[in-house]
Amino acid sequence: MGKKSSEKKRRLGNKLKQNRRIPVLAMLRTHRRIQSNRFQRSWRNKKLRIKA
Repeated sequence: MGKKSSEKKRRLGNKLKQNRRIPVLAMLRTHRRIQSNRFQRSWRNKKLRIKA
């Protein structure tokens, strides 16, 4: 296993940012119409298919 390329590192960082939950303030502001993050995934179940 070698080093990560800068492109792969950038893509992994983007997925890491997307994996956060939505802020509670956003839930309150929309009266709970938005409750979950569409992009959230579990590291155990959903694997990333990132090339390069």
